[in-house]
Amino acid sequence: MSGWEIFWDVVPYVTLAVVIVGTWWRYRYDKFGWTTRSSQLYESRLLRIGSPLFHFGMLVVIIGHVIGLVIPESWMDLVISEHAYHLQAVILGGIAGIAALVGIALLIYRRRTRGPVFMATTVNDKVMYLALVAAMIAGFACTLLGATPAGADHDYRESVSPWFRSIWILQPRGDLMVEAPLQFHIHVIIALVLFCLWPFTRLVHVFSAPIGYLFRPYIVYRSRDVAAGTELVGSQPHRRGW
Repeated sequence: MSGWEIFWDVVPYVTLAVVIVGTWWRYRYDKFGWTTRSSQLYESRLLRIGSPLFHFGMLVVIIGHVIGLVIPESWMDLVISEHAYHLQAVILGGIAGIAALVGIALLIYRRRTRGPVFMATTVNDKVMYLALVAAMIAGFACTLLGATPAGADHDYRESVSPWFRSIWILQPRGDLMVEAPLQFHIHVIIALVLFCLWPFTRLVHVFSAPIGYLFRPYIVYRSRDVAAGTELVGSQPHRRGW
């Protein structure tokens, strides 16, 4: 067994341990820091553009990763042809990747050029942004290189995906990851570093995304305008008589 095989067998579990222990520590000892530290009050115009682009783009990218890594190739072949799968992966993945890159570029530009936002940016944030952008660029490179004739010779669903699934059944197959091209090695290594940083940065807020807001009942607001002498009862205003 080569050193690279041992690396791909061991490092994923080290990363999982850091994520689990780090997340527990953060929740146990830094609950007040479990936040995105929103800077919307300092500047909102660029934020309204960059944040949706980044978040929705990353959502599509993550869904694509889940489909490509978790679902075996033989199962996908029952639903969609290999050509159609790679075509939609390149088109949708390319669009989502560009949207996410443009979004995070706007967010970084905003942090660098808006004084109050820049002052609120910590070293921790800068390291997180660096790792995140590096992972995104490396992943985008894998998508583009996979669309070329040379890249088409390798199907990551026959190497990276089985390796990923083998980790969760405690039977790691580092030999499969060794067979993958260099760009996949770079992308996965950067992703592992990003996950190790995850519990200790603002990215931890992903674990407490307000999904409940999508399903909670409507909130009825009632207001009372004392100065004008008008009171709203329910949805109908109550007007004073003579």
